[in-house]
Amino acid sequence: MSINPFSPQRLVGRQTELEQISQILLADGDLLIAGVARSGRRTLVKWAAEKAGARVITLDCLRATDGDRFLKLLAESLLHTFDRPEELKKLQELITNQPVSFELTPKPRLTWKLSAAGIWNLFEYMLKLPQQMAEWLNCRVAIVLHNFTHIRSWDRKGAWEEYLRREIQLQSRVSYVLIATVPEPWMHKLSLQVVELSPLSNVELCEWLEPMMREKYLRFTPRALSLFTEYIQGNLSDAIALIGRIWLHYLTKKETDQDFLIQPNYVHENMIALIEDLAPTFESLIMLLPPTQVRVLESLAIDPTVSPHSREYIQKHQLSKGGSLQGALDSLEQKGLVYGAKYGYRIALPTLQFWLKQRLG
Repeated sequence: MSINPFSPQRLVGRQTELEQISQILLADGDLLIAGVARSGRRTLVKWAAEKAGARVITLDCLRATDGDRFLKLLAESLLHTFDRPEELKKLQELITNQPVSFELTPKPRLTWKLSAAGIWNLFEYMLKLPQQMAEWLNCRVAIVLHNFTHIRSWDRKGAWEEYLRREIQLQSRVSYVLIATVPEPWMHKLSLQVVELSPLSNVELCEWLEPMMREKYLRFTPRALSLFTEYIQGNLSDAIALIGRIWLHYLTKKETDQDFLIQPNYVHENMIALIEDLAPTFESLIMLLPPTQVRVLESLAIDPTVSPHSREYIQKHQLSKGGSLQGALDSLEQKGLVYGAKYGYRIALPTLQFWLKQRLG
């Protein structure tokens, strides 16, 4: 598979959010970054942490099936973040009195065999290690938690979640960064600063795209550029995919190094080809959704509106009334498939919207 030459090597847009997150980390703040999948949440954390001189520990709670697995993922990330010889030696010193084995070969890892009580005690101790390492190194640490609420699937009594919340409040050199699709009510109780990622503007997309295109002897006609941005709707990931496909198509036709002028039909043809590739993924997604949510998605795809609750819209598309409709919208927003009221209840994945329109054609 060819490497997409349009994959960004720098942050695209998000300069305001980058500065905001960097300042929060420098000020020992904790934050929530909310946005749909592929909106650049992880990239922002990476760049902001680098700007603030912070080490990053990343933990995807979706991979934690119980407390023991959660600890193993935490240990793995700790050893990955503090992987210099002197740092590993310091970690080894810090856990000397703990019932764990520290192995350096073939790669550093912590192992243990503990009871439920022992695992809990180790959990309490290991959450103090980032603070201790930050003090020793005179730096900051950011602990990035993805899918934080997933721990409720095994943390039935909420003990782990409650302890984590307390630690978020207490540690002075450690910032906690929660990655979520939308803010949940309980998150506001943590005094988290919230950074919400909206779709990129057309200006931000073009400032990244057009210079890279010139390097490849590509140019849009004004109408083609307008059609491209209409299809992409500020979604960087979909923009990369579409321009990458246009580039591959261009390579098959390339005859000279003169500028190749991209016409509207060229954009449309490649968008069709792109969604044909994505169709199996979208078909699987639709099969997993309840019928009420599928109906809402289809309605928004063929007839976008900022008022899906209006009587006329509900009657036109035969949608469920009242709480059932709002429940479907809320669930789709939580899944990152639809933007909420703030952004006009539109489908968050432009390629999905385009595919639905073609499918319902």
